[in-house]
Amino acid sequence: MSASAEVVEAKVGENNVISLEMVEELPTALEQKSVECSVERKKSLQARYSYGIIFLLTNLSAWFIRDYGQKVFPQLQYLESCGIEGRDCFHTMGVLRVSLGCFIFFLLMFLTTFKTSKLDEASSEWHSRWWKLKFILLIVSLTVPFFFPSDFIHFYGELARVGAGIFLVLQLISVIQFITWWNNYWMPDEKRKPSCFLGLFMSTLFYIASMCGIVLMYSLYAPRTSCSLNIFFITWTAILLVVMMAMSLHSKVNRGLLSSGIMASYIVFLCWSAIRSEPATENCNAQKQEKSNADWITVLSFLIAICAIVMATFSTGIDSQSFQFRKDEVQEEDDIPYKYGFFHMIFSLGAMYFAMLFISWNLDSSARKWSIDIGWASTWVKIVNEWLAATIYLWKLIFPVVRQTKVMDHEDTTQQIHNSALP
Repeated sequence: MSASAEVVEAKVGENNVISLEMVEELPTALEQKSVECSVERKKSLQARYSYGIIFLLTNLSAWFIRDYGQKVFPQLQYLESCGIEGRDCFHTMGVLRVSLGCFIFFLLMFLTTFKTSKLDEASSEWHSRWWKLKFILLIVSLTVPFFFPSDFIHFYGELARVGAGIFLVLQLISVIQFITWWNNYWMPDEKRKPSCFLGLFMSTLFYIASMCGIVLMYSLYAPRTSCSLNIFFITWTAILLVVMMAMSLHSKVNRGLLSSGIMASYIVFLCWSAIRSEPATENCNAQKQEKSNADWITVLSFLIAICAIVMATFSTGIDSQSFQFRKDEVQEEDDIPYKYGFFHMIFSLGAMYFAMLFISWNLDSSARKWSIDIGWASTWVKIVNEWLAATIYLWKLIFPVVRQTKVMDHEDTTQQIHNSALP
């Protein structure tokens, strides 16, 4: 019996030692997992910039094919899908083929990553690594569309118009969400009273800039009464400014002037951009007449516009939180830092949008060299975009008031029914 007791005590001692060792190793394992998550998160965040560079280079390739492809790549004329003298692979059709390749690449990335939620998943590793394989995939995606028949490319062009419109709506929502965040950050509350002066100063600055923009557009783009369309665009923009300011200051809304001031500057910019997109031959447009050679101002404006659109696409792609229905989700350590699927979806739609800018939303004509988004179709797209932005912003202002009114009416109705049921 004593020998058995000694054996039992020895086993219990061994178990206690093992338990202590496991307890000591547990923090080490957690620390190692934390380090691994930190490394994967860093690679995931760095991957965003690589995709942004890919997006920029592919769209610059589309522009190069449009303006110089016929001189640099004469071999394309021997492809049956490119038609006579390769005309279906250059200019407008060339832009659409490169855009389709970019769209295919980011669509494949979307399909392979949209369900990713944790950093240790294989799809997360695919998103952040394997760049040599993805480079081969990109080259294949950009090459294959040049073998597609012209009818299919024209169909993609029609589809790209819809995708570009969806992209503009998503971008508007992202911009308005950013303006709302900015307003909440700068304007005062009970905890941040010192920010009052800075918020009021920024509000004044944005409204002054908006008013100066209106006056400047009148002087440059509406020099005579015959410029009725430009006068209408500018006047309607000024009316929207007043409406947004009045709505923000209404006693039931009471959202302050900062958000409406930022939004006012944004729609003035959209109006200016729309009028600038009018053909250069118009008498009411201050742009110079079309030239055979682009000057340095045209080239610089073109490059700035390209970089601005890429940055807008990038910022919208990482802003998936603006499109979530639930805002109270807790971020865990091993969660991905941004939604990979949404990120790639925005870039695929951005490829369509870029194509429309390069061909000025017109599938039947070719844009001149070093130009982007010039033509009446581009003008009306931007004007509608401006009006839609103002509409969405105004709805965000009045929606809480309308919702509160409906809730109060429902409570009053319920109370009346309850009172009538009492003896």
